[in-house]
Formats: sequence, structure tokens, C-alpha cells
Amino acid sequence: MASSTANTTTDPISTTGTGNARFNADAANWDSNPSIQLATSLAFESYLSRLPPPSELSSFNVLEIGCGTGLLSLLLAPHVRSLAAVDAAEGMIDVLTHKLSPGGTYEQVKNVRPVTALLEEPEDPIIKIDPVTGEAWEGKFNLVISHLVLHHVADLTALFKTIYGTLKPGTGRVVTTDFENFGPEARRFHPEAKMDGVERHGITKEEMEEILKGVGFEEVKVERGFVLQKRVESEPGKGDMERGPVMEFPFLVCEGRRV
Repeated sequence: MASSTANTTTDPISTTGTGNARFNADAANWDSNPSIQLATSLAFESYLSRLPPPSELSSFNVLEIGCGTGLLSLLLAPHVRSLAAVDAAEGMIDVLTHKLSPGGTYEQVKNVRPVTALLEEPEDPIIKIDPVTGEAWEGKFNLVISHLVLHHVADLTALFKTIYGTLKPGTGRVVTTDFENFGPEARRFHPEAKMDGVERHGITKEEMEEILKGVGFEEVKVERGFVLQKRVESEPGKGDMERGPVMEFPFLVCEGRRV
């Protein structure tokens, strides 16, 4: 289990200006969305089933890209040594920072470091701070995770090149989760009013295998990990997701190991 007493900073450090406007606006109510909570829980279960046993996992330094308000970060934190939680939206990181601050709901967690950044370089000094000690750190991560982020990224090859560079050579692994593009109906995952920043309506097994292998990952595996039941708009643009029909959205888990 990770230490709960070591000192760390919870001050968000930014390399971006305002981040993503949509996610800044949504941050305050993010955790109250039941489908987000459920998707995060299902992703966490999928991750744990694919990660090493607790005796090994407890020594891991983890990087999460697109951490949002830290829902997944805080589920994983007790199982690892440290977790750098990175998101480009300041509003999301503000919520996570508040959770970790004195009086916050997770003030006892001392191994998570929130970082506001659009990470584009694997050697960016923004991630070169040990979340546990608060000191400069020149190491590489044992694990990079990312949940429900890939469909927002224009250049997935560039993202995975960055991820590859942050990982420990020979053993570092990436595990990501996002909904599958199973056809035109996959578009309904988002209400029409929330399409800003959506680059694709899910991911496919074929494209993700090609991208991970092309970047240099070995032991690449892309498979369905779970299915999310989620309310959608009854008609595109109607804005009635709270009362709309329930659809099933399969999620792909993408894995690879750095050479």
C-alpha cells in the first residue's frame, strides 16, 4: 500500500492558460454524473485485473493523462507508490486539489500530485517532481493510464509517442480505456451540445493496435474490457439525457509495454 504520511505538494502547476473551456465549465458538477462514476469504477476494475500483484504494484510510480477530477486517480492511489495526475483543464485540477487539501474529502491521500498541463514532451519538467517527496525526480514511470481521453485527442500517434517516452524502458506499461466506435450510433455517447472537443466517436481495435505497434510498443493487446450502460438523448440535440433511453457502449482496453 502507498504511504499516507509522506509529504507531497497538492498545488496544481500549470503549463497551459485556460485549458479546455468545456471541461473547466463542467468540472464543478463532474463527480455528480452517475455514468462518469460508473465508467470510472468499471475502468478501475479492468485496470486492476491487468496489473501486477499488490506486492509489485505497491512500488509503482504512475502517470495519469487526462485525470479530470481525480476519480480514477484516487481509486488507484492506495495501490501504488505515487501518482502524477495530469489534466489540461484547470477547473478539473482545481477540484482534485480541493479534494486533497486540508479539510478535503481525500486529505489523507499524500501520494497524488495534481498537475495542470497539456503534456507533449516526455521529459517535460512538469512531471519530473516526485509526488511523495516533492523533490526533483529524473526517473521514468512504471505505468501510464488514461481513461475516456483518447476520443478527445486529435493526434493519437503523437500522444502515444509521448507516453512511450515517459515509461521505464523494458518494463513500463501503458493501459488506456475508451469507448469503442461500433458504428454511427456511437456518436450518441455525447449529447449534441457536448460535441466541442470530441475528435472521434470512440476508438477501434484495428487503429489502436496499429498506433501502439507503430510507436514501438510490444505485447500490444486491444480488447473489450467492459460495457457501460448509459442514458442518451432520445433524439440528437433534444437535451433529454436524464430521461432518454439507455444504450450499451462497449469499452476497449489498450495495453502495451515499452521496449
